Amino acid sequence: MQIERDTEVPGAPERVFALVDDLSAYPRWMDLVHEVHEVPAIEDQRTWDVELRAQVGPFARSKRLRMVRTVHEPGRRVVFERAEIDGRRHSSWILSATLNPVSNSESSDAEHTRLVMTLTYGGNLWTGAVLQRVLDDHVERGANALCALLVETDVADDAT
Repeated sequence: MQIERDTEVPGAPERVFALVDDLSAYPRWMDLVHEVHEVPAIEDQRTWDVELRAQVGPFARSKRLRMVRTVHEPGRRVVFERAEIDGRRHSSWILSATLNPVSNSESSDAEHTRLVMTLTYGGNLWTGAVLQRVLDDHVERGANALCALLVETDVADDAT
């Protein structure tokens, strides 16, 4: 299963990147990411324990993952991949974010960034039309919350 969200968000790529290159920041804007703890790096790659949680009516599904940052191109691209250390085979989870500046339009002097986030899942816990829709809804809400957070921090920066 793969979900891709292509969104134009307010702010320069470097500013947006600060919210997508560290999984510890995700609970601020992505409700699917319930809890995150950074743990010792794996082979010099930043590493996090992540709990994902989604609600389907009265039922909740959750999943714990150990994620490593496998690609880090500041201001441009970041990729996180599941990397468990228990010696067992696990379904893949890959999250990537690619950022590109958007040319200023005539109606706006503010900088914007095109953010493309892709979540790829290779297992069966989150499959099925209902769960895929729930997962997609979380991603949609996360994109909206990220935009709101960027606007909020922009307003706070202007006030200081």
